[in-house]
Amino acid sequence: MAWKIPLFKMYWDRDDLEQVNAAMSTGMNWALGPQIPAFEKMVADYIGTRYCLTFNSGTSALHAALLAHGIGPGDEVIVPSFTFIATANAPKFVGAKPVFADIETETFGLDPVDVEAKITPRTKAIIPVHYGGFPCQIKDLKKIAQDHGIVLIEDAAEAFGAKIGNTKVGAFGDSAILSFCQNKIITTGEGGAFVTDSRDLYEKMKLLRSHGRPDTLDYFSTIEVLDYVTLGFNFRISTMTAALGIAQMHKVDSLVEKRRSDADYYQKALSSVSGILVPIAKPGSYAVYQLFSIRTKNRSGLMKFLESKGIMTKIYFSPVHKTHYYQKVLGYTCSLPNTDIVSEDIISIPFYPGISREEMDYVIQAIKKFEAIGP
Repeated sequence: MAWKIPLFKMYWDRDDLEQVNAAMSTGMNWALGPQIPAFEKMVADYIGTRYCLTFNSGTSALHAALLAHGIGPGDEVIVPSFTFIATANAPKFVGAKPVFADIETETFGLDPVDVEAKITPRTKAIIPVHYGGFPCQIKDLKKIAQDHGIVLIEDAAEAFGAKIGNTKVGAFGDSAILSFCQNKIITTGEGGAFVTDSRDLYEKMKLLRSHGRPDTLDYFSTIEVLDYVTLGFNFRISTMTAALGIAQMHKVDSLVEKRRSDADYYQKALSSVSGILVPIAKPGSYAVYQLFSIRTKNRSGLMKFLESKGIMTKIYFSPVHKTHYYQKVLGYTCSLPNTDIVSEDIISIPFYPGISREEMDYVIQAIKKFEAIGP
């Protein structure tokens, strides 16, 4: 369908084109080019961690992170069900068991109380998600992880640049993963990253990312026979991808500020609409609004009405534990009351850098008209 107002658009400018063109025009080093470590340094400096490694997706980064942390068969990993399915699938990739904990209803992140209740002697890691660009209750979750000697891996795929106080999400855990998929805060089309302060994890992740081969020499520029010291994958990004990432990093602060300004516009216009709940960041938190998700008890009706006006919406997220795979194939039965409530009435509306006030007004007026008409 050709949407009058899509859910999102990528934001790009001439710098994106020039950076990618420069990388391509060399005619060499389209893999393992110098733009890759340059992009990684920019990301590490921005998040505030010692190390960053890029991956071809946030999912690949999370898969490798679990392996680097030594998570494997017989282990349990606590995850939310209110998330993109990759968060829950990653433990399955390494033979571990995902254990679903409920969310709290302020940030839609893992509920620290329920997380603590789900810990067993087999629990080896917690993977909290910073939903839609809102920092979750990461400080409480970090304390729980430390008290129990459990690894904390932040899924910050949707929250690049979000922070609590002066600390950005991704810098609270033992490690974190980021996503640069097309609808994220900055984008390289596909792509992701791993960040940490641990040199040991960093070295393990380098091997996992590139076939278990130490990167002492450039594979494509040496006649030496290189060794392979462990099992690894091909999780690398291309040089052109990194070049695009560099260009996106040049404007990340302005992109975030535009998102925050547009979110404020939506909030002021929709907060007084009966039947609509708008997202509000907690005091001390700096949200980046990767999504703008509202809540309504008549979600199905509103989505159909907005569709009739050419306005795209989407549900982020349906519970993972209720998917066919987890329910019918794996046999999961979970009691997650907050997850059930939130996932039944949440809806994401069009939101992206570059959306005009006229477009936002069109969405706002359509929502107001529907709510005035009633079910």
